[in-house]
Amino acid sequence: MSTITIILIIIGAVILLVLFYIIGTRNSFIGLKNNVENEWSQIDIQLKKRYDLIPNLVETVKGYAKHEKETLNSVINARNAYANATTQEGQIKASNDLSNAISKLFALSESYPDLKANTNFIDLQDTLKEIEEKIAYSRSFYNDSVLKYNNKVEMFPSNIIASLFHFNKKTFFEIIEEQRENVQVKF
Repeated sequence: MSTITIILIIIGAVILLVLFYIIGTRNSFIGLKNNVENEWSQIDIQLKKRYDLIPNLVETVKGYAKHEKETLNSVINARNAYANATTQEGQIKASNDLSNAISKLFALSESYPDLKANTNFIDLQDTLKEIEEKIAYSRSFYNDSVLKYNNKVEMFPSNIIASLFHFNKKTFFEIIEEQRENVQVKF
């Protein structure tokens, strides 16, 4: 074998290795991106269940707390904001606002013993709490998937492939500052 043939074989092998790396990394990004999207859809399912449950909850509370329109309106407005959100970031913000409004609604029920004793309200509240727990659980999985994906997008050398094929960072599902504070309802 001549030196030129050996050099061509080495160059060909290096090109093949780089090509296999690019293909493998791109496929890895696609798998991670699809996992993030799947985790988001799991959250979206729970958010839809919560969205569908809220009108029943609001109507039940309305019958007992007729003069608490501000709290009820904030729940309705937050629900509508979620329905009108067109981006994932918008849905995250609207979901956080809705969680905040719902917690205020539950705090409001403490002032109405008849409402707290209403079986329909109790059932709706229990269902909503169950959905909220599933949302929290799904958020955790989603954020884990986003972390893995974002790490790969930012770490060298996969960040080169990410920029080449337009794989961009994803947004974490974070709670808003208001949700870190205790809910206080004042009359």
